[in-house]
Amino acid sequence: MIQLPRFALVVLVGPSGCGKSTFARRHFGAFETVSSDVCRALVAGDPGDQTATAAAFDVLHLIVARRLERRLLTVVDATSVTAESRAPLLAIARQHQVPAIAVVFDVPEELCLRNDAARPDRHVPAEAIRLHRERLARSLPGIHTEGFTAVHLLRGVEAIDAVTVDRTSPLATTLRGGGAGTGSLPGPPGSVDVPVRGGAAGSLSDPGPMPGGT
Repeated sequence: MIQLPRFALVVLVGPSGCGKSTFARRHFGAFETVSSDVCRALVAGDPGDQTATAAAFDVLHLIVARRLERRLLTVVDATSVTAESRAPLLAIARQHQVPAIAVVFDVPEELCLRNDAARPDRHVPAEAIRLHRERLARSLPGIHTEGFTAVHLLRGVEAIDAVTVDRTSPLATTLRGGGAGTGSLPGPPGSVDVPVRGGAAGSLSDPGPMPGGT
């Protein structure tokens, strides 16, 4: 179970094709989710236009900030696979004194590729999906030091399908690995319970400068 307060910033973390958008539609309202693809389409007319990424994230960050000003639960649907891409979202959450919750999706590359191929509108190159997964694997060991109040790690499709979201419970302050399934990122499959050190910011094992998630 993912426990959320009624008011929080929820950051979905995972490569293209891992099921973030499906998860968002299943557990959150249509107007609660801010998608980088939608923002890219708004500024460029094409959700796959990578030349519009910087402008799209300007729009995404603005929308997130305005929603948090109104004390609305807000979900960010973007890859967010590096600490650098997550940092602006955490800064907005701190500015508005909002708990930030990360939900991390660890699924096999083959599933990401299959899901991407089934999309009716656009496709992400296989090399980009592979790069997303590599960047996530490098940033995941330090994610609990970045400033998130809680990090929920979902390993495998079974865990993603089985998880429930409780939006009324007291906020959990631990790093949780969700459900059964085979994970390919650092750490064992199944459930793990690691303290989040009070949600304070800290040092990340830096893999070097990388562009932000899409």
